[in-house]
Amino acid sequence: MSTQEVPPWLRDQLARFEQLQQNLQAILVQKQQVEVELAEVEKALAELTKMATDGTVFKSAGSILVKVNKDDMQKELQERKDLANTRSAVLAKQEQRVRESVKEVQNKIDEAVRARQQPSGS
Repeated sequence: MSTQEVPPWLRDQLARFEQLQQNLQAILVQKQQVEVELAEVEKALAELTKMATDGTVFKSAGSILVKVNKDDMQKELQERKDLANTRSAVLAKQEQRVRESVKEVQNKIDEAVRARQQPSGS
């Protein structure tokens, strides 16, 4: 099937399919980044929990370390964890919607290809 034989609506569906695939890839990358951040925050929270109440805690601020209150650091990390969980849930919903759209467009394209491959006499 040459490009000239492909109807405009099918070309549009192919372009939409490609765009959806790119969107899905971007969502998966973001989701992976959030999962890495979440794992780091959970590890830091676990370490803080093991520490004595009066233990010394330092936080990275650019290229220096700053001494901070343990409770304040736990609160900040918990907020980051909650935000990461929310972002993860939102990205999971977006991923599901885009996957459904990809499947829908794929089915339309497959249908069109099958219809074009059938002999004219049947």
